[in-house]
Amino acid sequence: MEFRPLHDRVLVRRVESDEKTAGGLIIPETAKEKPQEGEVVSVGEGARDDDGDRIALDVKAGDRILFGKWSGTEVKIDGEDLLIMKESDIMGVLA
Repeated sequence: MEFRPLHDRVLVRRVESDEKTAGGLIIPETAKEKPQEGEVVSVGEGARDDDGDRIALDVKAGDRILFGKWSGTEVKIDGEDLLIMKESDIMGVLA
């Protein structure tokens, strides 16, 4: 199934973190926090300003991003857990 977010929304795939600490301890699944880093899967066309012109998004598919801990809405598309969030929830793009 193909999914395209509307307006200024972005579809994001979380990037999984390491399962071991720097000291080599294995972190159990129940103690791990969800990562706040992800990869943009697809983006909407952008919001509209007061004149009706589109405001293009600053992120594009393939960008690695950082987002807030409680950002987005979790969805399952084709069996994969993804997030849909507004572009304003994104803190920055990793270079």
